[in-house]
Amino acid sequence: MMNYDVAIVGGGLAGLVASIYAAQAGKKTVVLEQQKQLGGRAITKKKNGAYFDLGGRALYKGEAVEILKELDVTFEGSEPSIDAFGIWKNKLLSLPMDFMSLLTTPLLSFKGKLEVGSLLTKLRKLDTKSFDHRSVRDWVESNLMDSMVRNFVYSLLRTASYVVSPDLQAAGPVLRQLQRSMYGVYYIEKGWGSLIKQLRIKAVQSGVSFILSEKVTEVTHQDKKVKAVHCEDGTLITSENVILTTSPEISCKLVSEADQTSLQAWKDQAIPITAACLSVALRRLPKPKHQFIYGIDQPVLLSNLSRAAYLSDNGDQVVHLIKYQGTQTDTKKDEQDLERVLDLAQPGWRDELVARQYLPKIVVTHDFPHMNREVNPGPNVPEIEGLYVAGDWTTHGELLADAALASAKRAVEHIITKTSQERTPTNGYRVVV
Repeated sequence: MMNYDVAIVGGGLAGLVASIYAAQAGKKTVVLEQQKQLGGRAITKKKNGAYFDLGGRALYKGEAVEILKELDVTFEGSEPSIDAFGIWKNKLLSLPMDFMSLLTTPLLSFKGKLEVGSLLTKLRKLDTKSFDHRSVRDWVESNLMDSMVRNFVYSLLRTASYVVSPDLQAAGPVLRQLQRSMYGVYYIEKGWGSLIKQLRIKAVQSGVSFILSEKVTEVTHQDKKVKAVHCEDGTLITSENVILTTSPEISCKLVSEADQTSLQAWKDQAIPITAACLSVALRRLPKPKHQFIYGIDQPVLLSNLSRAAYLSDNGDQVVHLIKYQGTQTDTKKDEQDLERVLDLAQPGWRDELVARQYLPKIVVTHDFPHMNREVNPGPNVPEIEGLYVAGDWTTHGELLADAALASAKRAVEHIITKTSQERTPTNGYRVVV
């Protein structure tokens, strides 16, 4: 039996960040990870010299970047250019991403160009909080008059969030993400696995312990207080604070009598987002200008990640494609749709192929801010003292990696606050002589 001040289940982005914060606050901290490596969905695989993430990833200049700076965790990456094309009726058209392309894009009418120009100006100063409880559909249809402008904005919002449910998605959070994208995003050198490596280094320097290839089977509690983490091989870890960075479904399975806690409600309201992802490494791009492509009339995206990041030891171009999925998916058709986008954007790409990775249905996030959400999860499970949740699904308005890192910080802040309150006398007396 081992005892720790903080035990963290899951060694992905949220688990690593939570462990660093906890250890730097003086807590004896352990991370338990089921896989033999850390990273979760942020791992990077290498094929024929090319670095492939599990799906396309960009780091927005939001909570995640601020937290990495706060923890003094560095990463290497650059901002890609904003030049882009759009697919409309199987044709590639330049998109209005800056003043010059706004004037020349064939996608929009003159009135549409004026509306986009006005939108881009207003968006930087928009109070997005006022739209947290309105749907994306409501915001778009109420604020944009031109039908093609609406299609264009829907494609931008899909890209910022991976969500294809405008009637369900809350407008405020994704509009904030769109605001941030106007100031650029980062593509990370050698993939997100390099960021995981830097987080692990910082965690070890901070005194965090790791137990890998360890499957947690149960988190027990007694008298409304968390007690221990039980593992499949019999390992028992006692701790007064346990942070679950697992999915809402797994979290419910791990905690006994979870159906009598908020974990059940959080699980019931969660709506996972998935995507089909195709990554290819090409010796060269047949059409060098086609680096970034939005689907205007279809839920797809193409990005040459190598235009801003080192992602191949051989100098190949790593191109990533995404098809944003709804409730109905067809993995074979999704792959064919992504290949057709490549055929359109980079004809002859098969002759240049060096490596390929297809992920038919990867979970992007286990939940997101939507209109059916009754409450934001976490950071603490109120019915069980010392039990916390973190991860992209425990968002309080953040999206994707920002939600993962922000929720990890929230959980540890709650632990520190609780500890501080426990040490403060509630009925002290001062004696004056």
